[in-house]
Amino acid sequence: MRTRKTVSMLLAALTLLALSVPAFASKMDNRIESSAKQTYVFKTYLQGDEINIESREGAVTLTGLVSDRSHKALARDTVASLPGVISVEDRLEVRGTPPIENSDVWVRDRVKLTLLFHKSVREANTQVEVKDGVVTLRGVAASVPQKELTAEYAKDVEGVKDVRNEMSISEPPRKVRTAGEKIDDASITSQVKMTLLYHRSSSAVNTKVTTKRGVVTLTGTATSTAQLDLASKLAGDVRGVKQVRNRMTVE
Repeated sequence: MRTRKTVSMLLAALTLLALSVPAFASKMDNRIESSAKQTYVFKTYLQGDEINIESREGAVTLTGLVSDRSHKALARDTVASLPGVISVEDRLEVRGTPPIENSDVWVRDRVKLTLLFHKSVREANTQVEVKDGVVTLRGVAASVPQKELTAEYAKDVEGVKDVRNEMSISEPPRKVRTAGEKIDDASITSQVKMTLLYHRSSSAVNTKVTTKRGVVTLTGTATSTAQLDLASKLAGDVRGVKQVRNRMTVE
């Protein structure tokens, strides 16, 4: 009799567990979909795109239209870095005809996106023109070092043959010191990944990027100490990054 009662209680517990799993999964999926839309990347870089996010037990599918191929990678990497996400299927399509690889428009877009991620340059005050692979930078830098760094970053982008730096120097007006804009870990991870990919000096580096409370950890392999140090430098200058822990090895 006692055995029968124990079995009945066990079956009842298993039934309750089976009923609670779908509810938990549904809540998790709703949180993933909501969190993705609230990330810095989606609210800042992808706000003009039409991206639909559907999560089923942590398996996310992205559909819709984006304005540039790079936005596909940004959306995918950001969502993949969210808690609870198991996989991401990218079904996003690029609106219009994408620029031909290594064309001037293609190079220009990559330079502009690269400068956009770096906090040490004034991307909003920089105009980028490209002709036959030669980049011309115009606009205003806050200092000579900033002007030189802008050119350095542009020159290291894949497809750039040379850089003509015609930026002027103008010290920005003093601003009241305020707290910096909070950038979530998933957005930081995707920005760092894109930065390392777009800089030709680090594009071939086998790097895994994880972020926790603004602290970026790099793991993987580099071909030299210089390449390892460069990965730290580039990652450390990405918006939202507080610290970089480079645990890469040299092979």
